[in-house]
Amino acid sequence: MIRNIKKLFLPFALLLFMQLSYAQLGFSHEIGVIAGPIAYQSDFGIRYDFETNSGNTGFGIGIVHYINFAYRADCNCYTTDTYFNDHFKLRSEIAWNKTTLNHFGKWVDPSRTSDDADRLRAHSGEAQNWDIGMQLEFFPRSIRAFSAGAYSFAPFASLGTHYVSYNPSVTTTYGDTNIENTNNFYSRWEPGSVSDQSGSTWSVVSSIGTRYKLTILSDLMVDLRFQYFFSNATDGLDHQLASNKSNDWLVWLNFGYIYYLD
Repeated sequence: MIRNIKKLFLPFALLLFMQLSYAQLGFSHEIGVIAGPIAYQSDFGIRYDFETNSGNTGFGIGIVHYINFAYRADCNCYTTDTYFNDHFKLRSEIAWNKTTLNHFGKWVDPSRTSDDADRLRAHSGEAQNWDIGMQLEFFPRSIRAFSAGAYSFAPFASLGTHYVSYNPSVTTTYGDTNIENTNNFYSRWEPGSVSDQSGSTWSVVSSIGTRYKLTILSDLMVDLRFQYFFSNATDGLDHQLASNKSNDWLVWLNFGYIYYLD
């Protein structure tokens, strides 16, 4: 845990510096919390399989901060009316998620009685990630009008990058249960495919969602996030079979509460 926090210190310091730079320009701020279920897409199970997608699910939570370009906190007034100021916000975030992973689908069906089927059934893992980053959110409708209560819903779309510190875990109940013993895992995986080594990577994050105006100074939010990692080791499994076609990724349904500080 301490090691993962240390890895995040440099990008967090950079993010904080950027946010403080924007603060000096007088833009207003919003802060909030988000949480919700995650579907983790990895080398566990079968691609496009409903049982895999519904079984390998977890939970995430985060703290978000927004720079609101439409309003100036230093004078309690609106900024210059430009399209960018009225339709974009800068979102920074630090988040944590955790997902338990197992093998599902035809290769672990009870009808299969091979040693490899037993190895897959005995193998489980856990993906645990800390990530920090920024996204630019686009609001098709006027941010000013929404802030003033002109309408209740403000849909948005976002795109950004996050730095990720991952710390997977691996367990097996097969054989001597030693995760360093390759005989305890699927025989077609090459040595080194299974690992509980932590590491770091970058990811692309995009989402669509909407805000709901709760009060003049607070919103409820829901967004559906897609996050693609530039690594295939975040789940502790990185085999080189033909079925391994892409890096790890996840889908996260967020529910949040946002409060306007200024």
